[in-house]
Amino acid sequence: MIKNYLRIAWRNLTKNTVFSAVNLIGLSLGMATAILIGLWLWDELSFNRYHQQYDRIARVMQHQTANGTTFTSTATPLPMRNALANEFGADFSHMALSSWTEDHILAYGGNQFTKKGNCVETDFPLMISLKMLRGTAKNLDDPTSVLLSESVAKALFGESEPISKVIKIDNKHHFKVTGVYEDLPYSTEFREISFLLPWKFFLEDTPWVKRSETNWGNNSFQLFVEIAPGTGFEKVSAKIENIKVRHAREEARSNPRVFLHPMSRWHLHSEWDNGVPVRGRIQYVWLFGIIGAFVLLLACINFMNLSTARSERRAKEVGVRKAVGSGRRQLISQFLLESVLMAIMAFILALALAQLLLPVFNEVADKKIVMPWQNGPGWAVALGFTMLTGMFAGSYPALFLSKFNPVKVLKGSFQTGKAAILPRQVLVVVQFTISITFIIGTLVVLRQIQHAKDRPTGFERSGLISIPLTTSELRDHYEVVRQELLQTRAVVALAESSSPVDEVWSSDASFSWPGKDPNQLGDFGTVGITHEYGKTVGWRFKEGRDFSRRFSTDSLGIVLNESAVKFMGIKNPVGLNIQWNGLQYTVIGVIGDVITGSPFTPVRPTIYLLKQDWADFIHIKLNRTINVRQALSALEPVFRKHNPGSPFEYKFADDEYDRKFRAEERIGQLASIFTTLAILISCLGLFGLVSFLGEQRRKEIGIRKVLGASVANVWGLLTRDFIALVAIASLLAVPVSYYTLSDWLQTYAYRTELSWWIFASGVAITLVITLLTVGFQAIKVALLNPIKSLGEA
Repeated sequence: MIKNYLRIAWRNLTKNTVFSAVNLIGLSLGMATAILIGLWLWDELSFNRYHQQYDRIARVMQHQTANGTTFTSTATPLPMRNALANEFGADFSHMALSSWTEDHILAYGGNQFTKKGNCVETDFPLMISLKMLRGTAKNLDDPTSVLLSESVAKALFGESEPISKVIKIDNKHHFKVTGVYEDLPYSTEFREISFLLPWKFFLEDTPWVKRSETNWGNNSFQLFVEIAPGTGFEKVSAKIENIKVRHAREEARSNPRVFLHPMSRWHLHSEWDNGVPVRGRIQYVWLFGIIGAFVLLLACINFMNLSTARSERRAKEVGVRKAVGSGRRQLISQFLLESVLMAIMAFILALALAQLLLPVFNEVADKKIVMPWQNGPGWAVALGFTMLTGMFAGSYPALFLSKFNPVKVLKGSFQTGKAAILPRQVLVVVQFTISITFIIGTLVVLRQIQHAKDRPTGFERSGLISIPLTTSELRDHYEVVRQELLQTRAVVALAESSSPVDEVWSSDASFSWPGKDPNQLGDFGTVGITHEYGKTVGWRFKEGRDFSRRFSTDSLGIVLNESAVKFMGIKNPVGLNIQWNGLQYTVIGVIGDVITGSPFTPVRPTIYLLKQDWADFIHIKLNRTINVRQALSALEPVFRKHNPGSPFEYKFADDEYDRKFRAEERIGQLASIFTTLAILISCLGLFGLVSFLGEQRRKEIGIRKVLGASVANVWGLLTRDFIALVAIASLLAVPVSYYTLSDWLQTYAYRTELSWWIFASGVAITLVITLLTVGFQAIKVALLNPIKSLGEA
């Protein structure tokens, strides 16, 4: 019997090629979209699971409150590590301090390149379960040892044995290779780390770090922990919450609350608002999960609509089969089998499409996803899901077709009537509602990204480059380098800083000033700079002046940004004395806010000080009258001279600032792609539906044309119902979109407005696409020869 069902199903599929092709393409596109989104979701949800102790690793973080607002930071003071170990050691299996990931120059023989690395304590490799391929990770207590990733070891030494070989880092320090570990996967927080250096070296080589060992106000370090078996993150967080209050009197006024942020939440729950996790990539996991489900739903709706639309063609088949003894259950089984067969064929085509599109998808999504061909259980689930999809898509047509009255059908008096048309109209409305919502949502996402891009940055990005000070040669001979660079005439101005122009890498909570609220914590971002930094980056002064070489007192001067002034609650900041680290500083100027960090969030209160010994970057403003390539060619010999053996590497401020939008732009691109696919699937359904309706009404149209109806009259006859359905869908989609998008935009401190034209555009785009899809088929039917139509009828 099953064999007979399959033969009949195949015959019906091959007999109606247009119907089969439209359904097959629609279902395969929907399934391919669902497969790609499913792979993306799995990659997101399994992020960081490479680490064996994934469910026990955490980052130590802190909430601090000032002026009624709670700030959340991943940076911690250095003495917190020992305080936690001494007071709560039994709650932790491992604990490790880490520097921030930075670029360093690695060299061996004739091989030299820049890679990112961290200085870490000895427990770090064990905590993140590095897979050692050679040597051991236990020698990081030696300040001259280094661990290399497999790819870096291969780039430095080729196929020769790397262990015990000595490499040079930053043209200054020599380290012995004591271990080589497997490259970390792309789906981990630590993927950029290519080598690890000992924490002891960091302490010895960086004086300010050594001085911070007892400074609870300097929040400049990362601290990772692995909790002991038998305990939990919430339990340990409750224990350590007030550790900073007990040890730091000055910072206690801000009510600092220390807590553990589990590794399982790093990737998807990474953003905070007033001490509460509000955003992160989890919102995109939900977004694309919903999109995938709706795109597949659109494909299923197409199948239902097309199957019921051609019901009159199969009515006689149902009547004959019922007359010869077929029961309704047998007919339902037959129609469901046809749907499942169609779904399996679509799934095979979808797999081919997904594999073909995966490289492009990875490029857009910034992923390295591969098709899990060897995952047997996963494919069994996928096949089961495919069959369920086929049964879901075929359920309504099967129930609808199997209930036909055989007597009416065989007499020729059977008509589907409104009972069949209404469900199809409802399904079309659902399709239009989803499409309009997708279009409006995509427009708002793209508008929000552009809104943030149009936000004043507070500095001039054009012609500004940054060069990392990876070696001491440039830092120690900065004044000589500065003079020689200015003499090239390719440079207008240059200066040093401790952070990139659009970032703040450190903060301090020990500032105080006259009139400061005793309960207020002066927690500011701190940036050390040199003279002419403001001129180089294009600061916009609101009050006062820039640092000047003419005033020796500027060594104890301070420049505030506007957010700092508001944070402090002062009206006349210039000339104000501020106490910090036992010294009295004077505010000499106030600048407009420079966007540091995310362009979607408020600017952090920041203090700029003259601190050349903090310098990690040289920033150079290029001469606009000289070609950029020529200007860079003029700069390179100067850096080669004073930093021999190091590559001349630089970054444009424009490019670095644009990187801040990469994640949102990728989401916008993916949303645009999936919206386009949803519309395409809907159009396929409409195209097939109008084809069948036109064929069904061919005799009626022929009569109308004989009686004088024009092509425009016939076009209006076939399109007006769909225009009405678009109108109904608009009434549903607009309020749903407004509510959902308003809620989403509330998660951004700097956000666009929901203008009326966005919703009008979504409806208009859907209407135009509908008219083009329906109108093409309508005109084709309207142009048929009425004599031929009536003759065939």
